[in-house]
Amino acid sequence: MSGLYWSPIEGLQIAMDGPSGSGKGTVAKLVGEELGLPVLDTGLLYRFAGWQTRQAAADLSDEAAVLEVLGGVLPKMNWRVEGIFFESNDCTSLLRGEDVGGLASQVAHYPKVRELLLDVQRNIALSGCVMDGRDIGTVVLPDAHAKFFLTASQRERARRRWAQLHVKDKELSIEQVADELMARDERDAGRECAPLERAEGAIQVDSTTMRVDEVVDRILAILERKNLIQAV
Repeated sequence: MSGLYWSPIEGLQIAMDGPSGSGKGTVAKLVGEELGLPVLDTGLLYRFAGWQTRQAAADLSDEAAVLEVLGGVLPKMNWRVEGIFFESNDCTSLLRGEDVGGLASQVAHYPKVRELLLDVQRNIALSGCVMDGRDIGTVVLPDAHAKFFLTASQRERARRRWAQLHVKDKELSIEQVADELMARDERDAGRECAPLERAEGAIQVDSTTMRVDEVVDRILAILERKNLIQAV
């Protein structure tokens, strides 16, 4: 990365979308650090929704049951830059597992669940942020100052995701991760409500052969050209 100090415009909102393993979470975190902006991972909200539904032994295939669970737990949830806290306990690490990712994908296709979580996301973004997810530029922040769509080959995304998860689960094979990734891609792209797609005006960055710092530098250069940030 450049090593420069950057000053963003007031209330700068950056939307960063892309499929699992595209690097959007890591890139969003580093861009946020460069600009001094909070980084908000919306995927955690859906993971929280799926996790709580399972914890309550409710039917994940029943939208009404999921909504009933969320009605009881959302008032006790606090979404911060560091992660998600429930009843004052940090549950972020519990939400990062591949199994919870699958639960998130199941509940995320329900229109009323997405509507319920939409206001939570928008209210937090008002003062400026880097927000990453799968429908930020299309639904959550359609008027964001800058929109990016990160992608990479499916093989490379599976390799990255496996490397991340293998630290905790030595039995996990890259084939398992690739199969789950493909299933999630199909669910996310095929759902009727807010499918995963590149937002209008979003700049696509293919990171298959790029280092993370190269992706970050490219995004910072684009933001500078748009006069959204300036070196100080």
